[in-house]
Amino acid sequence: MSHLDDLPRRDPNHEIEEKAIIAFQQRLSDCGAFIRQHVDRKDYGTDYQLEVVDQEQATNVRVHVQLKGTGRELNADGSVSVQVQRTNLNYLLMHPYSFYACYHVPTGSLRICTAEKLVRQYEHDGKSWTDQQTLTASFAEELTIERLQKLAELARSGARSSRDRRIEQTKANPADVPGRIRSAVPDFHVPEDSDLAFEILRKLHEKGADDVISDAFDKFVAVVGNNSAAIALCYMAEINLGMARPGQYPQRIEDAIRHFRSKLGVSGYHAGGLHYTIGNAFSALGNEQEAKLAYEAALADPATTALTDLAAQAHKNLGTSFERLGDEEKAVEHYREALRLNPDLPEAHNAMGNYYVREGRYRDALTHLDRVVFTEQSLGKTSAVAGWRANVLFNLGDGPAAFREINSLVAQADSLRWVWPWCARLVASFGRTSMDNALQSITFWQRYIRAHPEESPARRELLLTTFYLHSEGRDVGKTYAEFREEFDRHIAHVDPDDAALPWDRLGHWAQSEGDWQEAERCFRKAYDLKGGHYGYCLGTALNSLDRFEESVPILREQAEVLQPDAMSWFQLGVAYGNLGRAPDAIDAYQKAIALDPEYAVSIFNLGGTYWNGGDRIKAVEIWKDAATRFPDHELTDVLRRDFPFLFDDTSLR
Repeated sequence: MSHLDDLPRRDPNHEIEEKAIIAFQQRLSDCGAFIRQHVDRKDYGTDYQLEVVDQEQATNVRVHVQLKGTGRELNADGSVSVQVQRTNLNYLLMHPYSFYACYHVPTGSLRICTAEKLVRQYEHDGKSWTDQQTLTASFAEELTIERLQKLAELARSGARSSRDRRIEQTKANPADVPGRIRSAVPDFHVPEDSDLAFEILRKLHEKGADDVISDAFDKFVAVVGNNSAAIALCYMAEINLGMARPGQYPQRIEDAIRHFRSKLGVSGYHAGGLHYTIGNAFSALGNEQEAKLAYEAALADPATTALTDLAAQAHKNLGTSFERLGDEEKAVEHYREALRLNPDLPEAHNAMGNYYVREGRYRDALTHLDRVVFTEQSLGKTSAVAGWRANVLFNLGDGPAAFREINSLVAQADSLRWVWPWCARLVASFGRTSMDNALQSITFWQRYIRAHPEESPARRELLLTTFYLHSEGRDVGKTYAEFREEFDRHIAHVDPDDAALPWDRLGHWAQSEGDWQEAERCFRKAYDLKGGHYGYCLGTALNSLDRFEESVPILREQAEVLQPDAMSWFQLGVAYGNLGRAPDAIDAYQKAIALDPEYAVSIFNLGGTYWNGGDRIKAVEIWKDAATRFPDHELTDVLRRDFPFLFDDTSLR
């Protein structure tokens, strides 16, 4: 029966494969950073799906692995070469940080080659690989527990960043999505190669890409580990961002302080530079007292004095700390010293420009702001300077130049949230100070409303600017009826607390057209919304419509309480007089004249009230006096026509 013992021979590759599986799974178990979810039921290129574990929590962050085994001899450089299918590489590349693991039987070593590294090797070697069927993966790096843990942390950080971006976009209003995308920090993929990651980090730091570094902070830390030089760059990015605006990650800045303090006294580190950076960190946290002490320590280091640019920047930042601590005089001393050391230092010119703005010395402010030129283009920094320049130019009366700055800023509004509110405040303050400004303001507010259709103040400002142009005699391109349609569209979006003045201005436009019925409607809207001083115009319109009974209580409140001036008393006198209440009318006119002795119409009307009341002697006395004082007044001509006897007295000739 020996033929029955003729059995299938075990393929040597099966033995290698089994050893590879045992070694890999043991390494995963020892590592604890992954759990093996399952082997793909249909294997198109993945042997394992590993799920990252974070503090005993499953994360659903997956890393795909293709496992290899070989008994080949090592290459001369100690690496192991294995052939892989190009389609298999493409398959792994669909998930970040996927890798090949290789078990080398002769040495019993487990090695790693990431899919990204394999692509990078071929691309950098200039080899054409995209049409090849097979590629050679070189395994030189040991797949240690530490390497697996680092890879897990990197994959988790990348997945979390991608998730957060996706959720933010999901929550956003569709109308806000384009702006958010334009202003979003690029989702930077940090390579798993620590040397390459550090080189990229260094270049990003040199170019001032602090927001990119901050967004990828955890990913960089996962790759570079305890590399002090790399960690320092990550910390400095957080400090720079914190100095520009309230930091999103204050704990990172606190960690930065501990890191840089730990380097004080360490060979190879410049103490002055360390103190300067520590000062920046404290300033980013809002602790200006500690920041001041750190900057002073930096400047006390003799080595700092030799580094002119560093000394200049330290003086400027020390000045900022003094300014925030309330000692502006000391702050300006340091700003000037910074400019003495470096006459082109943009931050110092910016600080001096802002100081002169606060002092109201706008010409000096503009001189400094015009010299603010950042060598590395920073959207936030350059835009902030443009914002202050617009403010200064408005104060100097150069509206066209100010609006040029504003138009440039508005183009960046999707990326910088402060731009629209800042520009709106400036235009609201200066937009109606001249005809030229008002004309440009109209365009600005129309643009603002397209971007913020529900903003009540913008619609109010657009209406008031149009009224200003009309009141100054400028043709606004619309009749009253046409503008009223536009007005109705805008006023529906204006907060009732802010709507009274636009209604009042519309009433004055109607009044200028002689349409008292429409004027009364508008003035009543204003009065119903706010009451108070708006009653004067309503009372005047009611008088013009002969609705004196309605006007009296409104005008009495104006004259006695809210607006006790000559005009209020005059209009009240008109109402009383037309109601036949002569004594009340006489009292009102006399009070108007007492407040304004040159109020000619009140004097003529006072005489008329006495005449109508039967006191001809008093009336003649008042009219003669009025005709003498105001010989060119149109009412003097009326008296000359209707009462010629008044002028028989030689004293009037």
